[in-house]
Amino acid sequence: MTVLLGGISSEREVSLISGNAVAEALRDKGYEVLTVDVSTDLAAVISALSPAPDVIFNALHGRFGEDGCIQGALELLAIPYTHSGVLASALAMDKPMAKRLFENAGIPCAEHVIASQDEILSGDVLERPYVVKPLNEGSSVGVQIVSDGTNGPTLTKEQWVFGDKAMVEKYVPGREITVAVMGDRALGVTELRTNDGFYDYEAKYTEGRTTHIVPAPIPDSVYDAAMAHAVKAHELLGCRGVTRADLRYDDTKSDPGDLTMLEINTQPGMTPLSLVPEQAAHAGIEFGELVSWMVENAACGS
Repeated sequence: MTVLLGGISSEREVSLISGNAVAEALRDKGYEVLTVDVSTDLAAVISALSPAPDVIFNALHGRFGEDGCIQGALELLAIPYTHSGVLASALAMDKPMAKRLFENAGIPCAEHVIASQDEILSGDVLERPYVVKPLNEGSSVGVQIVSDGTNGPTLTKEQWVFGDKAMVEKYVPGREITVAVMGDRALGVTELRTNDGFYDYEAKYTEGRTTHIVPAPIPDSVYDAAMAHAVKAHELLGCRGVTRADLRYDDTKSDPGDLTMLEINTQPGMTPLSLVPEQAAHAGIEFGELVSWMVENAACGS
């Protein structure tokens, strides 16, 4: 089998760590594993996959890795691969479209608008506080919080490389929680407490910046609802394998509080600091068993 890693997105370094950790764990489980660092040279990637492996473990993150692009190539090559298929991957990566589907299905989401750079820079398009985020990036890449007493968002061409439009989303106070889904079941709920209050890229991948609390110390009814939302979102988009749903739990105004779905990640990280392996371990599933399950449940043609 072959592990795809690296890639060309802003999450390349995370993918390299994830992919190498997965490859090592699969070798320990007895699999014969090769790794391929994916570049923009599709012909070279296809050549590296010849003869075709039995299974691809897709450890790519970000654009061109989890947005349906590489999935489409693997469908053409008829090679089974881990994680979600073309449509589910594309829908999950397109934040506005995913939110529309969630809202129509009764999953609570934050109010938002899609605005151009000029509109955002000319003044607040939503009442503060709000969050500005790219339409199709992961790992909180490019996310900015604009609150009272702060300057507006930074969207210069040098600092904003994510296209002309962005999502401007009402800021939801409260706690950051996340739920891993494996197949058709939720593994648990983790609360994330960061040193600076914002679970950004650095907080996600820098040791000591964030405390993971699993199981999350929240009311049972909220815990169960978070898991139900995660499974529903997973099924709604047609995901398969493992996903991770990120939510906010606002207990600042009422009891027991409100849940808000932020997004679903079709290819969550598999680094030593990653949340899915941590939740799997809490559920009694060690890392090698987790990635082996993902390989055995790889698919193509769906």
